[in-house]
Amino acid sequence: MTEIITQFQPDYFAIEQVFMAKNADSALKLGQARGVAIVAAVNQELPVFEYAARQVKQTVVGIGSAEKSQVQHMVRTLLKLPANPQADAADALAIAITHCHVSQNAMQMSESRLNLARGRMR
Repeated sequence: MTEIITQFQPDYFAIEQVFMAKNADSALKLGQARGVAIVAAVNQELPVFEYAARQVKQTVVGIGSAEKSQVQHMVRTLLKLPANPQADAADALAIAITHCHVSQNAMQMSESRLNLARGRMR
């Protein structure tokens, strides 16, 4: 993970929040993988953002309970890809799209507050 971060030099690190898995072994492995990824990001001094799967689906598809195939289709459409990405790649891209959307909205809100504050100071 550190090599990937070093190679691509991202500004942020976005990851899906932990969900309740039915299989304890799968949940443990997922938790370990997430931990390694987050530690690598923190060691590279990247800000870490977590998004719930429901929020990602809501942002990308418009429905928080969307199926994986719907996420794949919308990622393909939004990014103008020639074909649907594989499920795991679509999930990662959907998280990135969500982060961009959330960050853009937060920036717009901050600018609006700043403009409002400036307007009151005049």
